Amino acid sequence: MLRIVIITLFIMFFSLEHAQAFDLDMTVDDDIRKNYNSSKLIKDTQTEDAETLPALPENLKNNNTPNYTKQEKYTPPAKIISTGSTKIPKGTSFNVVNNSQISDWQRKGTKVKFTLKTQVAKRKYLIPSGTTFTGEVIESHQPQITCNGGLVVIRIRTITYKGQSYPLNAYVTKANDKKIFLNDIKGERKYLKTVWKKGNWGRTLFGRMLTLTINLGGEGSTILLSPFPFMYGTICLGLNTLTSPICAFFNKGGHVNIPAGSKFRIKLLQDSYVD
Repeated sequence: MLRIVIITLFIMFFSLEHAQAFDLDMTVDDDIRKNYNSSKLIKDTQTEDAETLPALPENLKNNNTPNYTKQEKYTPPAKIISTGSTKIPKGTSFNVVNNSQISDWQRKGTKVKFTLKTQVAKRKYLIPSGTTFTGEVIESHQPQITCNGGLVVIRIRTITYKGQSYPLNAYVTKANDKKIFLNDIKGERKYLKTVWKKGNWGRTLFGRMLTLTINLGGEGSTILLSPFPFMYGTICLGLNTLTSPICAFFNKGGHVNIPAGSKFRIKLLQDSYVD
């Protein structure tokens, strides 16, 4: 019973302590509504932001921003400008001879000349024998490992017709009276020959050991020794056969060396014009 009385008194005490009326002062809100100007607030905010932000660079003020999305257009190589009235169509071939030696020792940019030996007679033009063509070495290298041969690439630039030079774009289809591909005059690739050459030692030794085995087998006192030379020769031959392709890999091919007066054939890549 005493507990109930104490709890009741405790509840009544806290109820009286917090039961207060709140009187809100609305005068401050009324003053704010009367003096509030939204347009002035926005203007003041913009002015403050403009004062705090850094100035724009000149290229941005003038709207000269670089366009990183713009891509440069591909420009195809320029065609030969017509400098004459007589057209020599592309695909025309000329059988010529070189005036000087051509080799893979010649550097890029070296000039080479060719002379037409047989005239080219067509319905609209005649290219007489003795006409000269001037070319340029555009790529070259000497023999390389893996038995790769030397290389010379020649592009014909001009034709001298009746004492006057005209631009030309032609390439070589036959060099030293042999057909070539992709305008590449290449030295001999000697990989297979080198592999066979590197295997000579094993084959020679095996032949000697085989002969010795036969000789030892023909005599009764040495017949027991006859298998050993044969086994030795067989092992050496097998090892030499396995290693010869690896050894040949580090050897070089043949040089390009074409003497003067050799037969060539050149072919036009584009139309050319002469007078």
